[in-house]
Amino acid sequence: MPNYKIKIQYDGTDFHGWQIQKDRRTIQGEISRALTIITGKRVRITGSGRTDAGVHALDQTANFYTTLNIEADSMQRALNSLLPQSIRIMESAIVDNSFNARFHCIEKTYRYSIFRGKIITPFLYRYYLHYPYDIDVNKMKQAGEYMLGEKDFTSFTSKSSANNHVKELRSIEFTEEENILRMFFVGSGFLRYMVRTIVGTLLEVGGGKIEPDEIPNIIEAKDRSLAGPTSPPQGLFLFKAKYPEEYEKL
Repeated sequence: MPNYKIKIQYDGTDFHGWQIQKDRRTIQGEISRALTIITGKRVRITGSGRTDAGVHALDQTANFYTTLNIEADSMQRALNSLLPQSIRIMESAIVDNSFNARFHCIEKTYRYSIFRGKIITPFLYRYYLHYPYDIDVNKMKQAGEYMLGEKDFTSFTSKSSANNHVKELRSIEFTEEENILRMFFVGSGFLRYMVRTIVGTLLEVGGGKIEPDEIPNIIEAKDRSLAGPTSPPQGLFLFKAKYPEEYEKL
């Protein structure tokens, strides 16, 4: 039974996240529906991780097994012919049966994009947070340094998230170009709303509501009410899912 590895890009605006939900349109649900048409059977799809409602992906990785043995290119074409244009299978390969998109993922990068101009064009609003306020990016960078390493991020996640809130945040990188500010978050894994809450907190720092040196106390308190608001989903992209070298190549 072949194991297909696929790389997916999607605009998450019109979906209730990655994971299948009853009576709600999701990315996983749309791919599962297409695979049922192709194979005539229900197919279980495993993704590198979940994205929330409204969040996008440039490099989501998934795998699935089927009893239908067809070429990877043919599977890619068949899926894309059945999926909405907002979901595209960018690459497809048949890989070793041991590969699991979730458990073999060793690192993820998320990108959050902010448009700082006075007016945002209709062609950007689906993919950027519009934030036309003065912020001190240097202070945001200072605050980000306090978040790096292996820490308990209870203050930056929802109550419904996993019991173990310890994650390793490996880097936060900032890029600025005209009116656009982007932040890249690299880590071994992320909790629900973690990146968006970190962004909301960093914006509070940039606006002078929280000082950079208050971050260690917020982390130590393990109290969600002390961190900033959860930033909107449209600025967030799953930018890269990384795998060991033996699984990285399609």
